Amino acid sequence: MRLGVLDVGSNTVHLLVVDAHRGGHPMPMSSTKATLRLSENMDDDGCLTEAGAQRLISTVDEFASIAETSQCEELMPFATSALRDATNSEEVLERVRTETGVRLQILSGEDEARLTFLAVRRWYGWSAGRILNIDIGGGSLELTSGGDEDPDVALSLQLGAGRLTRQWLREDPPGKRRIAVLRDWLDAELVVPSKQVMGAGLPDLAVGTSKTFRSLARLTGAAPSGAGPRVRRTLTSSGLRQLIAFISRMTASDRAELEGVSADRSQQLVAGALVAEASMRALSLDSIEICPWAMREGLILRKLDTDTNGGPVVAVPGAMINTVPLSEGDGAKSGPIETVS
Repeated sequence: MRLGVLDVGSNTVHLLVVDAHRGGHPMPMSSTKATLRLSENMDDDGCLTEAGAQRLISTVDEFASIAETSQCEELMPFATSALRDATNSEEVLERVRTETGVRLQILSGEDEARLTFLAVRRWYGWSAGRILNIDIGGGSLELTSGGDEDPDVALSLQLGAGRLTRQWLREDPPGKRRIAVLRDWLDAELVVPSKQVMGAGLPDLAVGTSKTFRSLARLTGAAPSGAGPRVRRTLTSSGLRQLIAFISRMTASDRAELEGVSADRSQQLVAGALVAEASMRALSLDSIEICPWAMREGLILRKLDTDTNGGPVVAVPGAMINTVPLSEGDGAKSGPIETVS
């Protein structure tokens, strides 16, 4: 079965076309990305601006056409924190549906956390024991811990790298005092969540997911993506501290020249590193493993599980789009997988 996975994030839109078969791993076929920066197109009332809405609609329409050209049997479209937080999200989603035929669904922060945890569990297997996972997005930070496929604790906090860059680090490069104040603020914000996570039990394996963690690991010496997904990659707290001291003195354009850092993420790299550092400190982690799978893989896996078990599939007019139930009582929602790199 060929699936198109359309991920509308805070900064980018990502269409991943995969071949997915029950009982097997989803295999990436093609990947298309575009910079969207929804979070930068919000007005003072928290509404997505008209310019932002038009850009979203045209991009979704274009990517839905690419999915159809790629002979996708289904398109799984979802959006995360930027549209989740927009005060006019319902109006914007209706415009997307009317003008493109794509029913874009918004995932809750908890759904993001649980789907990511499912992907991590499937990657490392049952022998990993209790897993603690940290995922840093543009708008939110997800923390999960559990010994099964569904975590015992799943938290979503408004501590994303893009959000904190806009709120705290507007100077380029950011000032030393501002970084110090943000460090202290993050420590305070993570006191209660870290107690909740650690209260579920001490982890046997600590993991980091997301592009932010992969970039940080690469900058501290981990193998490049070209070495393949099976190569073990780690990020240490000491290496991260040294990296922050280095990249915080650089401008965004200079950071974009670093290997493994894309231009659209260079602005928020410092904030992402500070969130990673604070999370590891709050959870008393000296090092974490970097998992190549994250939320998109988790949603694909959940869909395959649902189809195998005879779960409901609802077609939507326009591009071929199916809905997937994420958790009991949530109703039907849609969403995706990420290239293994």
